[in-house]
Amino acid sequence: MKSKLIVKSCLTAIIISFNTLVSGQIPKAPDRAEGEGPFNQLIIRGAKMINGTGAPARGPVDVVIENNRIVQIRNVGYPGVAISDEQRPKLKSGGREIDAHDMYLLPGFIDMHGHIGGTSADQTAEYIFKLWMAHGITTIRDPSCGNGLDWVLDQKKRSEKNQITAPRIFAYTSFGQGSDGINTPEQAREWVRNNAKKGADGIKFFGASPEIMSAALDENKKLGLRSACHHAQMNVVGWNVLNSARAGLTSMEHWYGLPEALFEDKVVQDYPLDYNYQNEQHRFEEAGKLWKQAAKPNSEHWNNVMNELLALDFTLDPTFNIYEASRDLHRARRAEWHEDYTLPKLWEFYQPSKISHGSYWHYWGTEQEVAWRENYRLWMKFINEYKNRGGRVTTGSDSGFIFQLYGFAYIRELELLREAGFHPLEVVRSATLLGAQALGADHEIGSIEVGKLADLILIEENPLENLKVLYGTGAIKLTNDNEVVRVGGVRYTIKDGIIYNAKELLQDVKAMVDKEKSKTGFKLLQPGMKR
Repeated sequence: MKSKLIVKSCLTAIIISFNTLVSGQIPKAPDRAEGEGPFNQLIIRGAKMINGTGAPARGPVDVVIENNRIVQIRNVGYPGVAISDEQRPKLKSGGREIDAHDMYLLPGFIDMHGHIGGTSADQTAEYIFKLWMAHGITTIRDPSCGNGLDWVLDQKKRSEKNQITAPRIFAYTSFGQGSDGINTPEQAREWVRNNAKKGADGIKFFGASPEIMSAALDENKKLGLRSACHHAQMNVVGWNVLNSARAGLTSMEHWYGLPEALFEDKVVQDYPLDYNYQNEQHRFEEAGKLWKQAAKPNSEHWNNVMNELLALDFTLDPTFNIYEASRDLHRARRAEWHEDYTLPKLWEFYQPSKISHGSYWHYWGTEQEVAWRENYRLWMKFINEYKNRGGRVTTGSDSGFIFQLYGFAYIRELELLREAGFHPLEVVRSATLLGAQALGADHEIGSIEVGKLADLILIEENPLENLKVLYGTGAIKLTNDNEVVRVGGVRYTIKDGIIYNAKELLQDVKAMVDKEKSKTGFKLLQPGMKR
């Protein structure tokens, strides 16, 4: 009984912390002032299309959109050969066309771990939404609804009506949010029913006692809603990823709970005896040693766990990027976009602190980074093999923490999937179609196919050759004339058939940051440097 009380008290603490967050909501997005359309007809002419299914690029193609639906994809010629206008779809009166010759057309990206800001950094929804949209992210899953479910549902509805410049939003409420604590299975079931009645798309769990997790997941499954879980260390001993997947969880975030399911010679992580979970250095340092404690790759137990998750059609959303500072702190904090696009108070939030989540730079050094690099090697091996065996791996960023900025961090996640072993076409598939499948929305979004909504990206460089061209700051290139130039950056983000100039959205963000800096004379300094 004592152990159950401890687990319940941990769940209550998580609920209280999220209720505290909800009490200070960030400003909502203003009425939409950006974007052209929608149009009765939009034709994208002559693009090289990467459709998101894993198929190779092909083009030139003309893509015809009517009333926000793709109605035709027509091959209109061959590379290097003049296109005959006779074989092209005709533009209707009142229609709009985009000359996309020498441009690449992709489905809009889906960020499966997109927190809409936090109160500690004075962000606004406009700032965050425009950073996402500037990087081609047309859909996000908000895992926790930290601004409160009603707040998120309001922004979701306004985005659906295109009243604001924002991605489409899937709201996954933090389990227990709005309650004083959930202590019985029936309380869990009642909360889940109420969450569905309010209009949530799913639930984000952090773990709880087995009887409460079982009841909540069972009820959520009956209602046909989806779910995600960060298997926090406070509850993972009694309930790991396998337990959740068997009970009906549809996806996991990060990797907590997965190494624990792979333990062979222990039940509890090998914590130092002076470990304190509320010490962020302890928490993240020891997390970097977890995969070495798991079963070896391709061993019997490793294969058994993977195969069971595959059989359960379980989704892995690794969010590699959010831990990258653990293996290379200098790289994360010196990313070139911080100077122009990171708000002053967000930069301050990233600094070493004993009270800020993810600020674990109490004394981070070589030993910790070496351990984390090995952690990544083993983690990536599991993720890549899961994909190879037909498992669903999606793309999420978890931005707003640990030097990771909205939009930019998502593109870094694509690069890290590539590092894990994914072919660039597999990376795009994870970022589009597989995310849509995990959300239960692949009948509407996630690939460029007739009948689907017009959520699209246009870019002038080939992202398959170099994913860095997707960064808002572009990629560095040396020309034949020995000139250093920047190339790439998304040109247009099309959401619901509305054309947004992605580069202008990024300029809007820079203007917001410049305005905040001018108020106080803020100058971005690295940790430990004096003004």
